[in-house]
Amino acid sequence: MNPTSVLRDEILPGGGHLSFILKRGQILRMTDIEGGANVSLMMLNAHEKSERLNLPDTLKGQHTARLTAGHCFYSDMGRVLAGITADTSGWHDPFGGVLNAAEVAEKYGQGRYQELRNGFFRNGADNLLVEMGKWDLNLEDLLMVVNFFSKVSVDDHGQFTFHSGHSQPGSYVELFAPMDVLVVLTALQHPMDPSREYAPRPVQLSWRQADDEQAMINTLLTRPENSRAFTNTQLFAL
Repeated sequence: MNPTSVLRDEILPGGGHLSFILKRGQILRMTDIEGGANVSLMMLNAHEKSERLNLPDTLKGQHTARLTAGHCFYSDMGRVLAGITADTSGWHDPFGGVLNAAEVAEKYGQGRYQELRNGFFRNGADNLLVEMGKWDLNLEDLLMVVNFFSKVSVDDHGQFTFHSGHSQPGSYVELFAPMDVLVVLTALQHPMDPSREYAPRPVQLSWRQADDEQAMINTLLTRPENSRAFTNTQLFAL
């Protein structure tokens, strides 16, 4: 990535959360700085927030149980909210969700603000809700998330397996937005991570403008379903 093309760079600390509009034609690169990071991410139509990421359709439409380069994220209106145009990790989990406060306390113990101050133990549900509140969204709007940088495989019997150490230092994934999309994310450990130590890892976020939007779209036309979804997206933008 050419540093001169970067619109913004930011380090999101482990346990941190953020929300923003990724504008049409922009690319978001997320980089796992230390290795072992996990980013839980939601997406919604920035201009009509009742339209949001539909992970079941995303997976069924592309005949996959994992997400990587060439895959799109479908909305519940059959449009493409974003697509993965570059990926050195190779596998991102659409199943694991996030933990709530009670689950974090059960897994990691009590990590209260009174003793730990800003190092207190955060949880994915509350982190996402904090950001959602900035956009007039609440608990009923909490969605399924994609857990970037985490690998969870499924065997023939439907058994899930978390693969520790999947993401290496410097691994990155890039999301291209063909429409304005509201992104809500948090950097916390995957719920299936077997470690009992609360130790979320930081990630670097970089924004840039795509040099050629159509070229980005072309890399995502990996299935006929994606082509139809892009047609729906283009009609919305008229």
